[in-house]
Amino acid sequence: MSISTHVLDAALGRPATDVGVRLDALPGGELLAQARTDADGRVRDLAADLPVGTYRITFDTGGYFAATGRQGFYPEVAVTFAVIDAGEHHHVPLLLSPFAYSTYRGS
Repeated sequence: MSISTHVLDAALGRPATDVGVRLDALPGGELLAQARTDADGRVRDLAADLPVGTYRITFDTGGYFAATGRQGFYPEVAVTFAVIDAGEHHHVPLLLSPFAYSTYRGS
């Protein structure tokens, strides 16, 4: 099982580069991985070989907006999700703007 993510800045219509991303195991909140999005807004291999369980990806949206000279409403976005099949890849995209965000299970 592997986890990846992709952050798109919907307000600018392009990938969100250099966004801080962290992955924690729940319920304890153990830090499993940290990364920053690349020039395409992606973290291709955030983690691999994780067991079935509940995880949280936290995006440093406040840092991203500050670096781009904008102020956002959400200083961070935390997405909690369940891995029920350890044999599958899990892609967790984030569509972001200063005053809204959405996420879904990608492929």
